[in-house]
Amino acid sequence: MTRLRAAAAFDGHRHLGPTEIEVADGRITAVRPSSGPADVAFLSPGFTDAHVHPIQGGLERLRCDLSEDETREDYLARIKEYADAHPDREWILGGGWAMPAFPGGTPTAADLDAVTGGRPAFLPNRDHHGAWVNSKALAIAGIDEHTPDPPDGRIERDADGRPSGTLHEGATALVSRHVPRTSGEEYYAALLEGQSFLHSVGVTSWQDAIVGAYSGMDDPASTYTTAAANGDLTSYVVGALWWERRLGVEQVADLVGRRETMSGGRFQATSVKIMQDGVAENGTASMLLPYLDRCGHPTDNTGHSFLTAEAIRDAIRALDAARFQVHVHCIGDRGTREALDAFEGTDPALRHHVAHLQLIHPDDVRRFAELGVAANMQMLWACLDDQMVELTIPFLGQERSRWQYPFGDLHRTGARLVAGSDWPVSTPDPLAAIQVGVTRREPGGEPLLPEQALDLDTAWSAYTSGSAWANGRDDAGVLAPGAVADLVALDRDPFAGPPEQIADARVLTTWIDGSPVFEA
Repeated sequence: MTRLRAAAAFDGHRHLGPTEIEVADGRITAVRPSSGPADVAFLSPGFTDAHVHPIQGGLERLRCDLSEDETREDYLARIKEYADAHPDREWILGGGWAMPAFPGGTPTAADLDAVTGGRPAFLPNRDHHGAWVNSKALAIAGIDEHTPDPPDGRIERDADGRPSGTLHEGATALVSRHVPRTSGEEYYAALLEGQSFLHSVGVTSWQDAIVGAYSGMDDPASTYTTAAANGDLTSYVVGALWWERRLGVEQVADLVGRRETMSGGRFQATSVKIMQDGVAENGTASMLLPYLDRCGHPTDNTGHSFLTAEAIRDAIRALDAARFQVHVHCIGDRGTREALDAFEGTDPALRHHVAHLQLIHPDDVRRFAELGVAANMQMLWACLDDQMVELTIPFLGQERSRWQYPFGDLHRTGARLVAGSDWPVSTPDPLAAIQVGVTRREPGGEPLLPEQALDLDTAWSAYTSGSAWANGRDDAGVLAPGAVADLVALDRDPFAGPPEQIADARVLTTWIDGSPVFEA
């Protein structure tokens, strides 16, 4: 038996004072107030990330990783450094650039040509709804001024109609299909790298939001099943199988078969992911009313619903009948309404959830609680960062911009809240996300819709007991007798200081089943 005393704790629902827990055989056997000296400053259930892409994130960390840079000049320097250090690589691969670093959010092939030494390059941006490519990659793919936009994407073009170097949504596949296949060994190394990084920020379990072939990546299912069989998968993982939008309900039978053959050990393929729309920054999120142009006038663009209202209704009802949890990507208000309409009459016991929820029409906020559909929040995005100020609000307009990330309203109407990072779109650090969820601001910045802020207990619960619930783990995400000993210890109590310092806390140790998987 192990006994651990904390100066303060969070039990999955509320903040506690000095607390002592006992752990035996991987489970918590006792929780009681403590009066003795503390072993750690703060103890919490481990975080569950309800929407993340660890293999993709790990792969980018092992390649040309742009996630820590911010400017055009930084990106070009990093890419040149990587290209010079890896002369044997046939393609320059990696990603993680941010759209606000470039005019209009669209980098150019000419810039990339100057630092890649004649080799083709394919670099997805942070949200993975677009990619930066160079002239060599465009030539290999046969993309020129005569190439039409695919139905589910757009080729960025110069004034003469020539491809300029940025591809949006489905247009990325025009190049990604030519990228050399990633080996199984590389995918396995990427999973271990991603898992290690998640443990370092206190994440003990997660839901992989795309288990299928997407955006130039192969289906990671075999990577997970091998790691689970080998004992290398230390976390408990739910895989959200990819819904192929070019097919219909005929794919449900195959998904059922995959669930049966893939689920085992610490990996369970019990969810299905539907991507209903794109993102607001490139005009592909599905909107009820058109986007505005730079002068504030309506355009003819309302974004993309990748599935029609009828198709997503048929898909969700068929998946519900097959007893799958359904996990839907929705950014725009039309995409969200289409998903909620499709969830009418489904079984809340399956714990369906909608992720991102950037724009929700006020008439639809209450429907999450009414339908029993959870709100899967990426709290880190709910702030006035450069992307919001430069690439979103001008094209939504002031009235519609006030509907963004209404987490406070969702909570007040009784919606169940769960949380995730969408890493590598943004950092997987739950503390950084929770801080924004509570303050609605970047450090030193002005708040975005402060009335939509969450209290700290609610935000922390979403990332612990809430997300564990979404993964079907009712014995995780809490400090209680009988719960699994998935724990994280911090160097300070984030509840004791100002909200602006929540993310200053650092992870000391992360445990899964009572055994340490990370130690600072």
